[in-house]
Amino acid sequence: MFSYIYLASQSPRRQDLLKQIGVQFEMLIAEAGEDTEIIETPLPNEKARQYVERVTFAKSAIALARWQKSGKPWAPILCADTTVSLPGSSDGEILGKPTDAANAAHILEMLSGKVHEVLTAVVLTIDPKTNPLCLVQVSEVEFAHLTPEHITNYINSGEPFGKAGAYGIQGLGGAFIPSIRGSYSGIMGLPIYEVNQLLDFAKVTRI
Repeated sequence: MFSYIYLASQSPRRQDLLKQIGVQFEMLIAEAGEDTEIIETPLPNEKARQYVERVTFAKSAIALARWQKSGKPWAPILCADTTVSLPGSSDGEILGKPTDAANAAHILEMLSGKVHEVLTAVVLTIDPKTNPLCLVQVSEVEFAHLTPEHITNYINSGEPFGKAGAYGIQGLGGAFIPSIRGSYSGIMGLPIYEVNQLLDFAKVTRI
C-alpha cells in the first residue's frame, strides 16, 4: 500500500484533479538544465496517439531518473501528456501549444466549426524495476463556429498559450464547446476515472 504518489507534472489542473479524488502527492520538479520541450516536438509523420504515448513514456523515464537522484523513499510516479488531434488538417493532425498570437489564431481557425480529438496519455510507474503502466484516453470535442472577434478576444485573454490546441475547456474556452463525447477531466489533462483505476491497481490509498 502507498499513502501518496509522485506527480511529475507542474500543471495546476492535474494537481487539482488529483486533489479532487483524494490523492496525496509530492511534486517531482524538473532540475535545472532539464529540457523536456525537446521531446514534445512531433516526429515526421507521427500520429497523435503515437506522439502522446512516446512523450509520456519519455517524461516518465526522466522522472524516474529524477527520483533516483533525489534520495527520497519510493512511491509510484504519475506522468501525463495531452495533445489535440485534427485528422486531415493541412498542418498535420497534431495541434500543439501555440508559439505566438498568430499561431494561436491559426489553430483556433482550424478548430472552428469542427469536431476534434483530445488524447491524454497517463503513465504510472508502480515499481522502479518494472515497466510502467500506460493508458490513453480519447475524447471528441465539438467546436462552435468562431468569428474573428471571438478569436481575437480569446487570444487577448492570454488563455490559449501553454495549452495544446490553443484553448482550455475549464476556462473561457469552454464557451466555444457545444458538446463533448468522452472525459471532461481527460480534456483538462488527467482522466480521473482511468487514473483512479490505475491507482487502485497500484494500491494507492486516498483520503
